[in-house]
Amino acid sequence: MFNTFLTMVYLYLPFADAVIPITCFILVCLFALQHYGTHRVGFVFAPVVLIWLLCISGLGLYNIFRWNPRVYQAISPYYMYKFLKKTRISGWMSLGGVLLCITGSEAMFADLGHFSYMAIQIAFTFLVYPTLILAYMGQAAYLSMHHENADAISFYLSVPEKVKWPVILVAILASVVGSQAIISGTFSIINQSQSLGCFPRVKVIHTSDKIHGQIYIPEVNWILMVLCIAVTIGFRDTKHLGNASGLAVMTVMLVTTCLMSLVIVLCWRKPPILALCFLLFFGSIEILYFSASLVKFTEGAWLPILLALILMAIMFVWHYATIKKYEFDLHNKVSLEWLLALGPSLGISRVPGIGMVFTDLTSGIPANFSRFVTNLPAFHKILVFVCVKSVPVPYIPAAERYLISRVGPPAHRSYRCIIRYGYRDVHQDVDSFETELAAKLEEFIRFDWARDHNEGPQSFDYDQARLNESRGCRLAVTGTIRYSREPPYEIDENPQPASVSIGLPTVDNMRDIMEMGPMKRRVRFNDDSSACDERETQMLQELDDLSDGRQSGSAFIIGHSHVRAKQGSSFLKRIAINFGYNFLRRNCRGPDVALRVPPVSLLEVGMVYVV
Repeated sequence: MFNTFLTMVYLYLPFADAVIPITCFILVCLFALQHYGTHRVGFVFAPVVLIWLLCISGLGLYNIFRWNPRVYQAISPYYMYKFLKKTRISGWMSLGGVLLCITGSEAMFADLGHFSYMAIQIAFTFLVYPTLILAYMGQAAYLSMHHENADAISFYLSVPEKVKWPVILVAILASVVGSQAIISGTFSIINQSQSLGCFPRVKVIHTSDKIHGQIYIPEVNWILMVLCIAVTIGFRDTKHLGNASGLAVMTVMLVTTCLMSLVIVLCWRKPPILALCFLLFFGSIEILYFSASLVKFTEGAWLPILLALILMAIMFVWHYATIKKYEFDLHNKVSLEWLLALGPSLGISRVPGIGMVFTDLTSGIPANFSRFVTNLPAFHKILVFVCVKSVPVPYIPAAERYLISRVGPPAHRSYRCIIRYGYRDVHQDVDSFETELAAKLEEFIRFDWARDHNEGPQSFDYDQARLNESRGCRLAVTGTIRYSREPPYEIDENPQPASVSIGLPTVDNMRDIMEMGPMKRRVRFNDDSSACDERETQMLQELDDLSDGRQSGSAFIIGHSHVRAKQGSSFLKRIAINFGYNFLRRNCRGPDVALRVPPVSLLEVGMVYVV
């Protein structure tokens, strides 16, 4: 991160022994300021970067006209071919150093989540790329007349003595800005990976109310700081840092090219031959540079490979165990009939308030709730099964975020609410969530009773359209509700688990209607002239119960899970589940912290998952 700064200090400062302490001090200051948010000091970033780019382009022009005006011919690919033909293996090995010419410029692509594609393309094409070309052409012109300095860093040697210290100051500031871009990009990537269930839960703080995407993750921030200080102290020179940076950048480019070929086929629906040509053309060039960088593996290039393997292992273990937990919940959920029959069988009492049962299931009754009720036979008068889903789209419109349905008849006062967030959406705090959930429930109740009133007497034949709770339920998008002719509550005749898709199909249609299956029961609803007043009375009574529940308070019922690999599992699976996942789960944010649940309203139900 501070390769440029270390180089300058080693070259120019008389107290070179203090380089490492000074660098570590700057690192600590930079990471300590992250919790204030980028927007606090972001107004100085653009001027600093602009001054730095103008500075290096001006120095490049100065060296070109002073030392060798004909150096512009180096732009021709002919000289690259001539160079490689003449130097052969040594020229190929030097490509790892040539790659360092572009390291740092990729920092602007780390903030793709904060700026548009067009803005970055214009900035790179008309500002960054021309200034880099001028800067390196200037260095080439200087080296063409100073062969004795070929092994030194030519940029700082080519700086005139009169402007040497101002250039050093601007370079330090520019390196800090570039480091800030990498840090902000890391926060965004971790946040999106967490939303997609591919990374352990961490605390995400939104540092700006006006600028979307400005976030701060304390755990990631301090881990990054420790790693940067450790690398600075461990390597102690720019050679190893440059090798590590070069291999990291080249690996990212190679992986991006491979993924882009898949995008061409799967997303853009182009012919596979086009994707193959793209992969062969760009991949062959990148493999050439990648192999040259890999030669320096033992000289510092091993570091990004090691970090990548560790992060990949963490993400794989977390995602794998999360999927296995979901499958366990899916096959151990209980039927709706079991819930409706709880009163007579166990003497269930309903206590005042709203009980919110958090689950990953989009249908069925979770096993943790059945364990809770069988051991403590009481639950709240208003019961809401809440499922928070992160879907693979950037944003979910606010009007289409809540999907609400009944669980059982209206008299049971039980509901299911699926709340969908895109991986770049801002999650609300618990106070606004409670208030908005109650408002959405009230809106759903009014629409539901109004639908029955508008339809009048209906005869519903479910021989061909059974609404199976184990496979789905009628879900209404409050605010943009378009009801189909379905029963007013969920019916489950089959307590056996069924196959359910893990994801929600939300890319093409935000108004999810869960699929329907066959049914044996025939239900008939009849209406007469006096039924309107009765329905209105029932609606008002349900709304009064909801209001009373809000005044009595809310309780959050969350499962506290321990995952264990089942007997007969492979050695790798036992290591991944019993040690890897449980270690990550114990040391990451719990679901209560991630959902910002007040401790006084939290009820945790212990569960052992055998996967």
